[in-house]
Amino acid sequence: MDTFKLAWRNVWRNPRRSGVTIAATSLALFVMIFYSGLITGYMNGMERNIIDLEVGDAQVFAEGYRKLPSLYTSIEAPDELVGKLDAAGFRASARLHGSGLAAAGDNSSGIMLRGLDPERDAQVSSVYTKVADGAWLDAAAPGEVVIGRRLAKTLGVAVGAEIVVLSQAADGSTANDLYTVRGVLGSVSDPVDRGTVFMTEDAFRELMVFPEGAHQLLVRKPEKLELARATEELVALTPGLEAKSWKEIMPTMASMLETGRSAQMIMFVIVYLAIGIIVLNAMLMAVFERIREFGVLKAIGVSPGMVLRLIFLETLIQSAIAVIIGVSLSVPVNYYMVHTGLDIASLGNLSVMGMAMDTTWRSEVDLSTYTGPVQTLLVIILLAVLYPAMRAAFIRPLDAIRHQ
Repeated sequence: MDTFKLAWRNVWRNPRRSGVTIAATSLALFVMIFYSGLITGYMNGMERNIIDLEVGDAQVFAEGYRKLPSLYTSIEAPDELVGKLDAAGFRASARLHGSGLAAAGDNSSGIMLRGLDPERDAQVSSVYTKVADGAWLDAAAPGEVVIGRRLAKTLGVAVGAEIVVLSQAADGSTANDLYTVRGVLGSVSDPVDRGTVFMTEDAFRELMVFPEGAHQLLVRKPEKLELARATEELVALTPGLEAKSWKEIMPTMASMLETGRSAQMIMFVIVYLAIGIIVLNAMLMAVFERIREFGVLKAIGVSPGMVLRLIFLETLIQSAIAVIIGVSLSVPVNYYMVHTGLDIASLGNLSVMGMAMDTTWRSEVDLSTYTGPVQTLLVIILLAVLYPAMRAAFIRPLDAIRHQ
């Protein structure tokens, strides 16, 4: 008996039912592939924003600085430590932190000062790419600063304007100087947008009379090293200092991302269960409509294994068609979402827990984006068809022939 030919004929004996089953399965597969790429892009994009813009993979502080930030609590010999981390495969850059007051005309605002080496910092942070107007810091222009967008609005300044910065220097004297606004950042995060002034390391040290030390090291791990393992190595490389991964620095955000990924799996389960029920219903109907036929097959000597093979083959034919349709629909949509994405700039400056989101929402797609949903769908379908297939395979011929 040509089992495949018989199975193919049986699939199209009721084209409406088979068409509905295939359409529902195709749609579910398309949605899961699209949803998987979209949510992966969202979660990974948010994680990249956190890591690339401000936090890095990990940070190093002097002991006690995180609990009670102070200009005087600093990492000694930061350049030597940065060289040590470089030799171990990490990338690191020192930052200097301070606070003060910025004024322009009749306007003033409290500010956070950030001193850095522009060239070195670009290796660990992409905040320099967020300049909306003007340009990023230049080590050759220590008298110029870059400020957050809301701070610029509060002070009423634009690129080229001058602001006065007032603070208390490390030696107790009054720190004050006049700076030119070199650039204004786009949306980065609430603290940066509202009141951060970036300046060169040399400008910070001169203003705050802070010749040595650093308050923070932003660290990027080796690419192939897992975050947990990289953090362990970083701790070992920085004895006497406090080294923390970004997940330890921002536990709420890390927890939210993990929750989002769990919600993605729950969505998968719900849709796959729905498809399983649809397939189960369709196959039950197909089996009960053909009870007498199966009885005749059993009566002429067809084994239960042959009946099982026939029904599973019918299901696989429908599933294969559905997979081809679902994947074919998802490929161009995913291509568009990866390379163009959804422009959400019209929704305003969106942020999650104070961190700015990209204005373009893109998907992230790899081979697993397709293989994962396809494999899971096939397993669910085969499990769903198991019960009706068993009923048909082990029905007694006499009972089947008498079935009404």
